[in-house]
Amino acid sequence: MRDEHITLTAGDAEVDVLPGNGGRVGGLRLGGVELLRQGERFGCFPMVPWCGRLRDGRFRDGAAVRQMPLNAPPHAIHGTARNAPWHTARRSTDEAVLTYDLTDPWPYPGRVTQQVSLTEDVLTLTMSVETYGSSFPAQLGWHPWFLRSLGGEDVTIGFEPAWQEERGEDHLPTGRRIDPEPGPWDDCFGMPGGVDVTLTWPGQLQLKVTSREEWVVVYDEQQEAVCVEPQTGPPDGLNTHPRLVTPLEPLEASTTWTWTRL
Repeated sequence: MRDEHITLTAGDAEVDVLPGNGGRVGGLRLGGVELLRQGERFGCFPMVPWCGRLRDGRFRDGAAVRQMPLNAPPHAIHGTARNAPWHTARRSTDEAVLTYDLTDPWPYPGRVTQQVSLTEDVLTLTMSVETYGSSFPAQLGWHPWFLRSLGGEDVTIGFEPAWQEERGEDHLPTGRRIDPEPGPWDDCFGMPGGVDVTLTWPGQLQLKVTSREEWVVVYDEQQEAVCVEPQTGPPDGLNTHPRLVTPLEPLEASTTWTWTRL
């Protein structure tokens, strides 16, 4: 159902899961303090079956060129699943499992499964993409909107990437890797040892976003919120770093948010 609302709880942590609104996490509250920007387009949504911008909405699969709708002209952005209802497969007080069946405009049948698990100080998001038939390229990731302010000083972003993807005027990576530059950012970074980004709201809270994946987009150009987006490849990755989903090997990834009070 479009308006289904699941609330997970552990200690004083609460997480809202909204299956009907793109399978997104709609809120994360710690001691009643909301960490995520509120609104139908915000919270934290899954990016699948691709992440970020897809150049001209096109990608190649063998000899075939596939065209996706240009929802961020002249490109397609953030996949198809964030605008679709998901199905609740299982739920408990501290865990929810959602599924989404890939369908038009995506040309390949398959299933996405997302698990949302909460403890008193950790939120873990796990996602997999399986094929029902032929192999196909895919990406997955998450796009959280963390509030810039929790009522005190603005958040700071701490991370040590190995490189930054040079961004062209079309907002897509040029293919060159450069030394990381100071923000503000709408940029993709490489962290070969795994994504590890620390958000600090001084005197209030520290939250670490980690993942075994080596790609993260950091977006902090908006006044209200900052985004730290672990993903399985860079923007336009269906063309430049395709990951193949096969009947024997699904695409799987996870991200963990761990917090401590200051």
